[in-house]
Amino acid sequence: MILGDAIEGEARDVGRAMAKEALALRQSAGPGDLPAVLLSGGETTVTVRGKGRGGRNAEFLAGLALGLDRAPGIHALAADTDGIDGSEDNAGAVVTPDTIDRAGALGFDVDDLLSRNDAYTLFSQLGDLVITGPTLTNVNDFRAILVNA
Repeated sequence: MILGDAIEGEARDVGRAMAKEALALRQSAGPGDLPAVLLSGGETTVTVRGKGRGGRNAEFLAGLALGLDRAPGIHALAADTDGIDGSEDNAGAVVTPDTIDRAGALGFDVDDLLSRNDAYTLFSQLGDLVITGPTLTNVNDFRAILVNA
């Protein structure tokens, strides 16, 4: 399902909204509807409230992970096509159903990290950053959410 290529808004809020979309898709899916991928592009924004590290895609994914709340069978990738998420060395990151639990096992509270704009630390410590290096192209931010039964 293509959700659009010009999605805008506060990254963490867009993540939570897309979590609702993914959960609704899984809930309403009929036989043969899954697996499915929700694809979107566009450039969200981040209102800086803290002194942490991270970019749009990391904030989107932290919001998505919180919105999914450990839902099984849903995985996501968000990355910037130029290879740089904000000013960091990563293009983006991935979310898995156990992202929140793995963060907790390391002593991290995802809500707290997000409140400090520190999603990079979350995904770095989990080993879930996507690091491509500079790609020498800049098309858009790219998001893919895989929804399984």
